[in-house]
Amino acid sequence: MTFVNYNKGQDMKPSTTRTPDSELSQFRVKGEIPVPALINGLTAAAVPLLLFFSWRSMQQGDSVTAPFLIGFAVLLAINSLSFLFVGHKTFHRRVFITLITALFTYLATQAVEDGSAIIWLFAYPPIIFYISEARVGIYACLGGWLAVLVLFSPIGDALFASPYNATFRLVMIIVLAFVMVTCYILDQSRRRSKLGLIKLAKEFEYAAKHDALTGLANRREGLEQLDNEYQRYLRSGRGFSVLLMDIDLFKSVNDTYGHQAGDEMIVLVARTLASQCRKVDTIARWGGEEFLILLPETSLADAYASAERIRQAVSSQTITVDGKVIRATISIGVATIQGSESIDRLLQRSDEALYQAKSEGRNRTCQASVAA
Repeated sequence: MTFVNYNKGQDMKPSTTRTPDSELSQFRVKGEIPVPALINGLTAAAVPLLLFFSWRSMQQGDSVTAPFLIGFAVLLAINSLSFLFVGHKTFHRRVFITLITALFTYLATQAVEDGSAIIWLFAYPPIIFYISEARVGIYACLGGWLAVLVLFSPIGDALFASPYNATFRLVMIIVLAFVMVTCYILDQSRRRSKLGLIKLAKEFEYAAKHDALTGLANRREGLEQLDNEYQRYLRSGRGFSVLLMDIDLFKSVNDTYGHQAGDEMIVLVARTLASQCRKVDTIARWGGEEFLILLPETSLADAYASAERIRQAVSSQTITVDGKVIRATISIGVATIQGSESIDRLLQRSDEALYQAKSEGRNRTCQASVAA
């Protein structure tokens, strides 16, 4: 279970740290093709093409190229089939990158289809940038471009007897570099846009679950955490307690000193609560000047002791408005889950205890009555 707790009140904000490529790959925005699906789609298109060109090679009397193309087709198909059974995304992607790199290398060095197959190299940059991390894409493209440069050099001529003329070589080197740089720029733009969407989603999620003034959980999030703890209680029998509290004479502070002073007092109380609670506790602004604290696996006696400690800590805090010192106090109602009672009944008992604390003079803690 994940609990919400903040030690610095308003200082807690959603993280704006740039997401690494490895973490970025875990998120997918609407309309984006998943990498495994893209790899399998490319494989489904590549296999028949490889088989077709292997057939053409056999028709042209090339007994060497055909087996290689068939081998690549078989390996690509096996990679996709193994993913369907095993589901290992990283292995699936790495094998695919290795196979297409070897395939494009073979097409270029062996001058397949009278040398025209080297044009397929232009498909390499967009694929490699999309399915891998940016760093891998840069290294792969740079290595590929340098390999083409070597292929078109006297060393390449001596090793492979390339049939490409000087004009084609020059154009190929320049255009391939242009395509690689363009793909890198577009990929960075795509990644920045995705990061922006992820950041925006996190901010919306944060705003939906937290109170804007105090940074604490809001009532909706508090209820969700309360329900999670209740479900755990039903499964394990481990009890929990709630503290429902209210700032004393808060309306008079607002009426006398203004809403800004009231906000300062709410923030003061929220920070004090956060400093006095455990990491596993959930602190929620329940509404207005009311707060609720969920104490997992806490008995009534321990919850009462915690409430008294919190009440005393708050009563020692003050705010200063126009040179006048105002002391903050709270009243607290304590209740512990009992038997098969519902969450609503638990909250009702804690509210009754809070009302009793108010009636008896405020700045005090009262325990709820035993559930019927």
